Amino acid sequence: MSRSQDPREPLHRPEFIETRELTTPLSDLESRSPEEKPARASNSETQIQPRHPSRLARPRQIQEIRGRTYRVRDSEVKAMVELGKFRAIAQEDLIEFFYAGDKGRFRPDMENLVRQGLLEIKAIPHEAQGSRTLFTLTKQGHRFLTQTQAAAKNQVLYHGFAMPREAHHDADLYRLYQKAAEEIERIGGRNLRVVLDFEIKKRVYHDLAKLGKDRDSPWHKREIAERHSLKMVRSKIPVPDIRIEYETRDGEKARIDLELATGHYRGQNLAEKISAGFALFARADDAVKLRKVLHQRKLTAEILSL
Repeated sequence: MSRSQDPREPLHRPEFIETRELTTPLSDLESRSPEEKPARASNSETQIQPRHPSRLARPRQIQEIRGRTYRVRDSEVKAMVELGKFRAIAQEDLIEFFYAGDKGRFRPDMENLVRQGLLEIKAIPHEAQGSRTLFTLTKQGHRFLTQTQAAAKNQVLYHGFAMPREAHHDADLYRLYQKAAEEIERIGGRNLRVVLDFEIKKRVYHDLAKLGKDRDSPWHKREIAERHSLKMVRSKIPVPDIRIEYETRDGEKARIDLELATGHYRGQNLAEKISAGFALFARADDAVKLRKVLHQRKLTAEILSL
């Protein structure tokens, strides 16, 4: 799925729609913008406790960033980094994968981060599901991670919601990543790094722009494609939705390029992605449609369901 909007800059933010999964205090906070929310934790913070007493959360630590005081625990910072990697994550996926299904830990973490203006939550319209609750970093949250150097040095972080369709696509990439990461780690891969399409496109377009009048030269385009571990297909340089870079069990560098195909893809779209060597994934309902397209176009490829 192609896009041109800079994911670091949030677009217009639609009005918050209350979600059933979270408590009333959190939804009340969403009636205010992140800038209006207090920087310090409220006196009622100690009343928010995990539902599962056998998995008590670690105490929060005080962080001073540009004259503002924050109280965060380790799990909250890690959740912010996770959100920054993908720009947006669906509530149900954050609970399932990051919190291992434990809503008792998820709820107080999210309440605390939203209260301090570090995260934003919205129920965004979805053509198939009505609406879906997504989380993203605020600019304030992005600044917090940058100042504290919480993420790996070479990991790019994003903040702010895109348009609804792109926001849901970003969120789906998190589930796609989880499926691929599980297999990578199963064979001994480690130190995984997430590279979204925007980061790759930025580098490719930068190199193309430097070519000037030679930017349409097939030879030069192929050279740039290879420089970024990509292929040129029909005079184009297809870019995957997400690339996972990692170290193998033997310490060698490796990568896998993943494409989240949608029901809107046509035969030529799929043919280009297949020729580029991308691993294709799709949501279950889209996968059925796409397999029919493959059959009709006599294309040989596997489309894995999320």
